[in-house]
Amino acid sequence: MRDIFERLIGFDTVSSRPNIDLMLYVQALLAGAGIEAVLIPDGAGKANLYATVGPAGVGGVMLSGHTDVVPVEGQVWSKPPFALTQGEGRFYGRGACDMKGFVACAIATMLEAAKRPLKVPLHLALSYDEEIGCMGVRSLIDMLAAAPVQPRMCIVGEPTGMQVATGHKGKIALRATCVGREGHSALAPLALNALHLGADFLNFVRVLQAKIAETGLRDGDYDVPYTTLHVGKFNGGVQVNIVPNACVLDFEIRALAGEDTGALIAGLRAGAEAIVAPLRADFPEAEIRVERLWDYPGLGTPSDAGVVNFVKGLTGANGTMKVAYGTEGGLFSDRLGIPTVICGPGSMAQGHKPDEYVSIEQIARCQAMLAALVDRLEVGF
Repeated sequence: MRDIFERLIGFDTVSSRPNIDLMLYVQALLAGAGIEAVLIPDGAGKANLYATVGPAGVGGVMLSGHTDVVPVEGQVWSKPPFALTQGEGRFYGRGACDMKGFVACAIATMLEAAKRPLKVPLHLALSYDEEIGCMGVRSLIDMLAAAPVQPRMCIVGEPTGMQVATGHKGKIALRATCVGREGHSALAPLALNALHLGADFLNFVRVLQAKIAETGLRDGDYDVPYTTLHVGKFNGGVQVNIVPNACVLDFEIRALAGEDTGALIAGLRAGAEAIVAPLRADFPEAEIRVERLWDYPGLGTPSDAGVVNFVKGLTGANGTMKVAYGTEGGLFSDRLGIPTVICGPGSMAQGHKPDEYVSIEQIARCQAMLAALVDRLEVGF
């Protein structure tokens, strides 16, 4: 496992870059154990991978993880981000926690499972571009949707401290494009500053968020127990002596199960129109256009579902939790109907940071869980 982990960390698979070299390494490693791994390329240097060990024509358990990582630019690391460093009871490196540690454990488990007479198969699903909206896995899901048999259940190995997580919020990415009228800054009151429109819309989003926090749906299993709206980018303007005629805000909704996101988006569009409508007599081009960019569904596996009890039995856990971040698990559950939980080593508190790490103790617990899984697959559950 450690050798595999070291190789995985060594591949710079930031989402903006190809991951094909990593996938070819994994494919060759599995082939050496007699495991056929199918690559699903995107034609631009990236690919998903899907492999199975055990009898054909039977559902089985799928281990799912992503191979892309977030950038290191702008972060100050004391250790090399793309080389595995061990010390202080930890493994350091970009993706060590999120989530190449689990991926290494899953690959090593596939190699071990290939030596065993499994009665129920083990599947491995590795994807790309998870960090930018679970985009890459969708072609893998299309492949599984067309397959005669699908996995019986799925474990997504995102970091949960090896607790069993049953849910996460869904996400909708949106963009608000604000159109004003340019002019010389010396005559600014005669123009329509698109940044001002953007600021007014941003304030509308903040007011709506405060209302949701006070009176909206709640789920106490989450750290933030309500649906959230967050503006992450605000771009516009050329230079200070030009009144800008356009600006763009990129924002998101992370919604609880049961939230009427259609009504939320309609409300955002109505708020945008209310901002510009009084201005159109003088500036007929005034507009704030809200468009939906992409989304992924939330995950809401019942706490008494078979997959929950099965994975709790593997880990020895008593309770369950929900996580703040999104995963491909919502897509497996929503599009394919595969019962899914999230369970993996480490904590997202260590992810996406300089000197990202996962503890050796957490990796050992993950290995123990997956070893117990192989034992169960050998006897048929």
